[in-house]
Amino acid sequence: MKPRVPLSHARPLWLNSARRELLLFGGFALLLLGLGIGLRDPWPSDEPRFALVAHWMVEHGQWLFPHRGHELYPDKPPVFMWLQALAYLFTGSWRVAFLLPSLVAALGSLALVYDLARRLWNHRSALLAAVTMLVTIHFGYQMRNAQIDPLLLGWITLANYGLLRHLLLGPSWRWFAVGCFFAGVGVATKGVGVLALLLLIPYLIARRGHWHQLALPEGGWRWVGGLALFLIPILAWLLPMLLVARADGDPQHAGYVQNILFGQTVHRYATPTGHLHSPFYFFGIIVVDWLPLSLLLPWALPAWWRRLKRRDARFLLPLGWIVLLLLFFSFSPGKRDVYILPALPITALALAPLLPGLLRKHGVRVAVFALTLLLATALTTAAALALHMHPKWAVQLEQSLDPQIWWLFLSMGLAGLFVAAFTRVRRAALGWLLFTFILWGLYGLWGYPMLNGDRSARDVMLRARAIAGPDATIGLLAWKEQNLLMAQGPVTEFGFLEPWPQQYADAIAWLRQDPAHRWIFSLDEAMGPCVDRHHAVYVGHANRREWWMFKANAVVAGCTLHIAGSANDDTDY
Repeated sequence: MKPRVPLSHARPLWLNSARRELLLFGGFALLLLGLGIGLRDPWPSDEPRFALVAHWMVEHGQWLFPHRGHELYPDKPPVFMWLQALAYLFTGSWRVAFLLPSLVAALGSLALVYDLARRLWNHRSALLAAVTMLVTIHFGYQMRNAQIDPLLLGWITLANYGLLRHLLLGPSWRWFAVGCFFAGVGVATKGVGVLALLLLIPYLIARRGHWHQLALPEGGWRWVGGLALFLIPILAWLLPMLLVARADGDPQHAGYVQNILFGQTVHRYATPTGHLHSPFYFFGIIVVDWLPLSLLLPWALPAWWRRLKRRDARFLLPLGWIVLLLLFFSFSPGKRDVYILPALPITALALAPLLPGLLRKHGVRVAVFALTLLLATALTTAAALALHMHPKWAVQLEQSLDPQIWWLFLSMGLAGLFVAAFTRVRRAALGWLLFTFILWGLYGLWGYPMLNGDRSARDVMLRARAIAGPDATIGLLAWKEQNLLMAQGPVTEFGFLEPWPQQYADAIAWLRQDPAHRWIFSLDEAMGPCVDRHHAVYVGHANRREWWMFKANAVVAGCTLHIAGSANDDTDY
C-alpha cells in the first residue's frame, strides 16, 4: 500500500488548496442538509411518533421503556429517541432537537467516506465521492428527515469504516474493535446493524484467493475479542430492560420484550404485513432514487469488473458487501426504499477512483445535464399549469397541500432552467450541484414554514384549543401521534392501538363525567353515526383528514359505534 499523502500536500480539485476545498465542502454540506432546521415541527408518518416518545422520556423519565402516550411503544429500540431527548436537553428546542441526530449522522457519514477514500486513493477522488453522495436525491431527502434510518446509516458507515481500516489499511485492531462496537450500536438502534459484519465474508474470500491491496492481520484471539465488542452495546440496552421487566412483573413490560426481540425482527422480516414488493424492487430504487449517482453505473459496472479481475480487494470488499446487503433485503417480502440506504455511502466509496475520469466523459455530462434540464422543466411546467389552467390533478393535490406550493415549484424550476443554461453540458456536474442546493434550500427555507401548519397538525391543534378554551380538557379520539405531540393545554387520550369502538366508548364515558369542562377531538370517520354533526364543531383539515370537536350534547343517545378502524396505520404523508 502506497503511503498516504498529507492533506497539506494533496493535489486539489478546484481551488489552490485541498484543505480549503474540504472546508468549503463541509460548509456546503451543512447548508444543504441543515437549511430549514428550526422552521418546522415533526411531520408524519414517522417523525411525530419518535418525537412523541422522546418528549415523553424527558417529561416523565421513561427512558428504558418507550411510551407513545400512556401505551408502550415496542416497535423500535429506544436509541434514536434517546438521542433526540438528549439533543433537546442540549438545545432546549424540540424543533432543532428532533432533526439533530440525522444531521450529525449525515455529516459524519460524508466525513467517513471522504477520509477512507483519501486513504485508499487520493484527495481528488475522495472529495468527488463525498460530493456525489451528498447530491444524490435519496441521501439528501432521507437525511433531512427525523427517522431511524439516517442514524442507522451513520452507525453502519462508521462500522464499515472501522472494519475497512483494519481489513484494507491495517492491521489495526483498534479500528477493528471500533467497527465491531458500532455494528452493535446499529443493532441496538435497529436490528439490521449486524449487517455491517457481512464485510468479513468478502474479506475471507479475498484472503483465501490472495487478492492484492489486502491487510493480513494475524492473531485469532484478537478476532474473537473484537467480535465480542459487538455484544457490548446490545447488552448495555438489553440487560437492564430484561432485568426490570422480570423484576417488576408488569405484563406490559413482558409483552414489550417479546415484541421488540421477536415481533419486530424475525417475524417482521419473514412474514411482513405491509410494504410487500417483488424481489427486484430495490433495482428500481437504485435507478430512480439514487439519481444522479445511478447515471454513472453504466460506465462504472464494467470498470469495476476490470478491477475485480485484477484481484483488487479495495473493490471486492465494498462491492461484495453491497451485493450481500441487497440479497438480504430482497429475500424478505417486505421492502422499503430506506432499507438499502446504508449501501449508498459504500457505493460512493467504490466509485471514488473512477469519478475523476467518469466526470470527464461526454456521455456522463450529457446524462447529468439532461437530468437537471428535465427535472427543472417538469417543475416549471407543472407549476405553470396548476397556476393558470387548474387541472384536476392540481386541484386534488391542493386538498392536501398549501396552494402556494406551486409558486415554490415554479421558483425551483425556473432556477434550474437558469442553472442549466449557465452551466450547459460542459459543466453539467456543477449544474446539478447548484440545482440540488437550490432545491433543498428553497424547500427548507420556504417549503417548511409553508407546509408545517397542516403537515405537523399544529394549526388544527391550535384551533382545537381555541374552540375548547384555555381551561377545558380535550380528549383525543382516533388520534395520530402529531395530534398528541402538537396538543395545546390539558389533554387526555384513550389508547393508540385500541380499536375505534373501544376508544369511542371510553371517550364518551370520560366526557360524561364532567360535560361542562371536557371536549372530544375526533377523526371524522371515528364518530360514525353516533355524533350529531349539527351540534359538533368542525376544526379543520390536516394530514389528509377531517377533524371535529364535540361535547356531550352532540352524542346520540343509545348509539354504539361499530366502525372498524384503528389509529395504527402509516397512511400519513
